Amino acid sequence: MRIVVAGIGGVGGYIGAHLCALDDEVVFIARGDHAAAIRENGLLIKEDEGSFTAHPDAVMSAGELVGDIDLLLLCVKSYDIASALAELSGNITPSTVIVPFANGVEHKEKIASLVEAKVLHGALHILAHKESDGVIIKKGKVFAAIFGSREYPAETAAVAALFEKAGLRHKTPEKIEEALWRKYLFISAFAALTTYFDTSMRKVYEQHRNWADTLLKEIADVADAKGIHIQDEVEKALRVASVLPEEASSSMHLDFQHGRKTELETLCGYVVREGKKLRLPTPLMAKIYGVLKGKVV
Repeated sequence: MRIVVAGIGGVGGYIGAHLCALDDEVVFIARGDHAAAIRENGLLIKEDEGSFTAHPDAVMSAGELVGDIDLLLLCVKSYDIASALAELSGNITPSTVIVPFANGVEHKEKIASLVEAKVLHGALHILAHKESDGVIIKKGKVFAAIFGSREYPAETAAVAALFEKAGLRHKTPEKIEEALWRKYLFISAFAALTTYFDTSMRKVYEQHRNWADTLLKEIADVADAKGIHIQDEVEKALRVASVLPEEASSSMHLDFQHGRKTELETLCGYVVREGKKLRLPTPLMAKIYGVLKGKVV
């Protein structure tokens, strides 16, 4: 099997590094100094309990890839999904299995509208980021890959078998849409709040718990109005935040800090827009979204 991992940041780098231990062909789609560093020295994964270096079969830009893709793990940011697919369109066939591991709850439908392939839902629980060229750092013990589709059970099982062999914790829940929203609930709320208060997730919990509780409930209400019931996840999300490493923050917060493009529209704007469509007020998210939108360069 030919596995292509597009986006070698915290998410794609960590997953891709583990898949390199398999007998399958693993190709990283990367560019610039990051790609050069991986070609020369491999990809270094640093975790709390140690580190290891992975060596993919190839590291290249999308334009350099020749031949069909069997499994595409799409690990780019949500705002880069369309452009990444456009660059790889010549390598994607109707038999290609695509799993998006970007933040958000609409990606399966979006991807299926852009390319002809077998698209699964996907989400990832992880605290990881690119520390420097060729180096990914993962914080804490949080990791779980969630993916699947009732439309493609055989393909879901095949991807699960790969993750099992690679030692990557994974789940293929029957109620996959609900699982996506459970992840989205946490990351949407804490991306918004860590960025708004310029602090870590644990400090949001400790210093702004009322805000967190209110925002989580607003997002859960939107999900509920769409027929996805995750109200029971609000307290769990607060408990998770309370035990995270003290310095752990959201990727959106880090992007704002470094003046990079952000997932503000996916993680905050979507909640506000869906609330309006459903005639459901989201006053706190609307306030936070308005302030942060004013900070986007």
